[in-house]
Amino acid sequence: MTWWVLLPITLSTVSFVGSWAVYGLAVFHKHVCPLSNWDYKNSCDSNSSEACCNVPTISTSGRSAPENSLFTAITNAGSFLFLVFAVCHHAHIMERNHGQALLSKAALAFGCVVAGGTFMAGNCNPGYLMTLHYLGAAISFVCLCFYSLLLTLLTSRCTLSGLEFLLYPARIIFTIIQVIATICYCAFFAKDEHFYNHLSAVFEWILSANMELFELSFVVEFYIFSSSMLSVLLEKKDEEKSFILS
Repeated sequence: MTWWVLLPITLSTVSFVGSWAVYGLAVFHKHVCPLSNWDYKNSCDSNSSEACCNVPTISTSGRSAPENSLFTAITNAGSFLFLVFAVCHHAHIMERNHGQALLSKAALAFGCVVAGGTFMAGNCNPGYLMTLHYLGAAISFVCLCFYSLLLTLLTSRCTLSGLEFLLYPARIIFTIIQVIATICYCAFFAKDEHFYNHLSAVFEWILSANMELFELSFVVEFYIFSSSMLSVLLEKKDEEKSFILS
């Protein structure tokens, strides 16, 4: 067993525990309604003078103090770990199945955009920089669908662990859920009614948990990953430099 197996475990754990910790703090401080609450008679949009609460999306949960600091820290850590995850997986593909280099590079590009979008969303508080926050979140969610699709396709074409006959159908299911949940989230988020907004929050938490399970499935590949595989990326750059100089 190598230490690299901890990468997908850490990525999934940080994302799962961190996001639900932020949600728990937001509910405790009455900044958002619980996911089990579908009654918005005292929503913060109304003119009621009673205590109000907001729709419990991931973004809204991390908008107010003190949970906004934890939200920023979690998204920064998650975006960095996701970037490392994407680079390492690409290096693994290049080492074992160089014939799928183009597909792997496309997946790496989407992975980098996901990390960038997550970083933007986490560092742009929706209470002050709403446009930038939701732009980063939208880019991240859409590119996550393409990234999971490409990684599932690579699972069918590349033999990395010998367990692809189990991993491929599982990742197909994860990818289908990810795409459907993302579409439903976007469709209901655009509605004005609180019921549909709450439904969009539910789908957002579903797609978040689903992606964490998808990432966790790569424990198998990272169990046989080694640091020497990263040298493939550096060797490729050296070959290109030598070709240009010659």
